[in-house]
Amino acid sequence: MNQTLGRSTIALSYLVLAIGAIIAIFPLALMVVSALKTSAEIVANPLALPSALQWVNFSRAWTDAQLGRSLLNSAEVTGLTVVLICTTCSMAAYALARQATPGWRWISAYLLATTTLPIQLYLFPLYFGYAHLGLIDNVFALSLVYTAIFSPFSIFLLRTYFLAIPREIEEAAIVDGANRWQVFYKVCLPLVSPGILTVAVISGLNTWNEFLISSTFLQSHDAQTAVVRFYTLGGQYSSDWGEIMAAAILIVAPALVFFLLMQRRFIEGMASGSVKG
Repeated sequence: MNQTLGRSTIALSYLVLAIGAIIAIFPLALMVVSALKTSAEIVANPLALPSALQWVNFSRAWTDAQLGRSLLNSAEVTGLTVVLICTTCSMAAYALARQATPGWRWISAYLLATTTLPIQLYLFPLYFGYAHLGLIDNVFALSLVYTAIFSPFSIFLLRTYFLAIPREIEEAAIVDGANRWQVFYKVCLPLVSPGILTVAVISGLNTWNEFLISSTFLQSHDAQTAVVRFYTLGGQYSSDWGEIMAAAILIVAPALVFFLLMQRRFIEGMASGSVKG
């Protein structure tokens, strides 16, 4: 009886997972199929296979949206954001985990509040300040905005990793002559590398796919990111959906490949960070 029930549970679990996988993969598969069809074929029957593969959609999307330059802009913004977040948040998380902070509850409440407030509340005041300082179309300045947005979550996550490190390891390093900076950089930081990788993946993917903030602070044609340039492909009265789907694949592909390469370590980092501290 128990074996039959166990097998039924396993079969049901696999069935639910299969249905979930189909639901998750179906939009991507439909996007790939649509990218190889003409706009007329997509409008006539979105689910049908293409009569002839329209590889020209990719070259047209690359040229019309100028994806070469815009993808480079996205890579610059994402790379700077990841470096800033991993650098500043790791130091902040270490300080909050190891130093006696009387106002930790207030700091925690402040960080939680910043994660719940929508960006629209402070987007326009921030834009006016950036415009007054001449920081519009500045990639580094935009990276500072993303760093501020993703820092609260990153600090909370990394703090759990630093709390899981036994203090005896740090004390042994100090006895051997290491100063506080060497303890952080050479001892603790390598131990929390799964958490840093997790933070890098989450912040990097969110930065790569973000539209509202990048379209506000990067306004010149040459400074726009790939997601913003993708928006310009849609016409007011008509749109070439085959070209649009091809551009979507070209934009999604780098982020998808990066996530697939880091998937195992990302899941391990999230799982270990959820049970530590």
